[in-house]
Amino acid sequence: MRTLPVTPAKQAGGGAEAESGVSEENDGETFINSLFPGGSRRGEGHVPANNDSAQRPIAQGKQQKAGGAAGYIDQYAYKSKDIPITITISRVKGEFVPIYEVRISSISKTTEFLLEKIRQELIRQVNLGVADIIDLKKVGQIEELFSETIGDLIHKYFPDADEETASFLTSYLIARSLGLGNIELLIDDAFLEEIVINEADEPVWVYHKKHGWLKTNIFLKDEDQTRHYAALIGRKVGRQISVLEPLLDAHLSEGDRVNATLAPISTAGNTITIRKFSRDPWTITRLVDCGTINSEAAAWIWMAIHYELSALIAGGTASGKTSALNCFANFFPPNQRVISIEDTREIQLPRFLHWVPLNTRLPNAEGKGEISMGDLLVNSLRMRPDRIIVGEVRRKREAETLFEAIHTGHSVYATFHANTAEEAIQRLTNPPIDVPKIMLPAISLVIVQFRNRRSGQRRTFQVAEILPDSTFNIILQYDPKADKLVKIAKSKSFFQTLKLYTGMSDSELQKEIDEKRRIIDYLVDQKIMGVDPVGRIIAEYYTNKENLLRYVRANKPFAEETSGAETARAKLSS
Repeated sequence: MRTLPVTPAKQAGGGAEAESGVSEENDGETFINSLFPGGSRRGEGHVPANNDSAQRPIAQGKQQKAGGAAGYIDQYAYKSKDIPITITISRVKGEFVPIYEVRISSISKTTEFLLEKIRQELIRQVNLGVADIIDLKKVGQIEELFSETIGDLIHKYFPDADEETASFLTSYLIARSLGLGNIELLIDDAFLEEIVINEADEPVWVYHKKHGWLKTNIFLKDEDQTRHYAALIGRKVGRQISVLEPLLDAHLSEGDRVNATLAPISTAGNTITIRKFSRDPWTITRLVDCGTINSEAAAWIWMAIHYELSALIAGGTASGKTSALNCFANFFPPNQRVISIEDTREIQLPRFLHWVPLNTRLPNAEGKGEISMGDLLVNSLRMRPDRIIVGEVRRKREAETLFEAIHTGHSVYATFHANTAEEAIQRLTNPPIDVPKIMLPAISLVIVQFRNRRSGQRRTFQVAEILPDSTFNIILQYDPKADKLVKIAKSKSFFQTLKLYTGMSDSELQKEIDEKRRIIDYLVDQKIMGVDPVGRIIAEYYTNKENLLRYVRANKPFAEETSGAETARAKLSS
């Protein structure tokens, strides 16, 4: 790693470092609250010195060097607001789960002393009240104000610092002064799904997309710090967490879900659970490319959405229901109004769509001001929607309003907790939801998502149709041995419903399904992965299908006019 010009010569590790929980390494990197006695050297890889903020594995040669000790699993680097971070994942003797080790650029004791002096001066110069800190609209202004003041102070105390060093020190001070401290470093790791604080005496845990549950080398100072973070999150959404109200459900400004509990409700200590919102939303291309679903099943779902048939996406916890719903929503035509209703904003649709996102609101400290999903669902019917997306159906009122919306001519797409199509019907038609069975055929398809907890893989488990007698017929079923969806039955009502509303014959319907399947395969072949690029292709299908099919048949990159005044073609690449 590039040595900071302002950093004095490295100091040998000693007792003071051990007491602080931070050990300095000779290669210019720091272990944060190391789990390993004496700052054990593991994974001596480094963060490449460049401005690329994207996450990337470290070069293979460096991986081999880092993995010299037995138990090395993985290593990669990324930047958290200009702070270079190195992650090393390895197995440690005496630990039953792998260790997720966070390392940041080294800051010497002298530099640390000066930075603390700058921070104190910063506090005196920048006066902020609680109202300013918790106002989401002012977050950008506050960080900008901090950056300007910190920049002046850094040039005062470190006159020889170059631009890159000044940017790093500014980010470091902002992280120390605002937000969630070292937890922010974990939030910026795109490979993490969950960040969990169980108690102050235990390291922070994370759920990694590739490696499952891991222990980190980050600790919180004490239970008061956990409580402070929970209170800070709560205040930003107008909630409070206290002994009288020891439970908190909230979200961060980026959309990440947060749950917090206080002792003695959580008997071991205060807890925080952060479920991260995907910064890179899933698309149908990515689902097919990683084997979650095949193009045949995706084409069936596209047919249902194209012709305004409603669908339910079911599955267990963390099975990928919302991600699948986000992907299938890419199939909406661009000339229809879409209303989405969620507890926390997770759906992200292409910019080509006519889309209005709505979010629920929790009650305030006095129990007033709640806006439930049922309230928004009722309200959405007055907004002239063509399509309604419901984040999750949990209660009887939501289910009744959903079916009423379908019966009044709206196509509705929702997620629901159930592990199979049969279980979905049983849950819907029995207490506490208790929807009359006669209403079930309003849903044409039930798509069931599945997560294998041993391997961490997510797969589309079933694609089933609801028959006129309110029973179900599974058309596609996941085969775990072959790891693929297979067709196990012919459609009994899906094709009949499509023929009723389109006037097409069986052969014409099959031809269109095959056509949609070829387009999905084309998206995968051309590696068109982003939400907007995928949305652009789908929009072209609805507005100029023959033009799109020319590119599909030739398997060439799709080209479009860059503006109405220009005739030049610009190729979309992955």
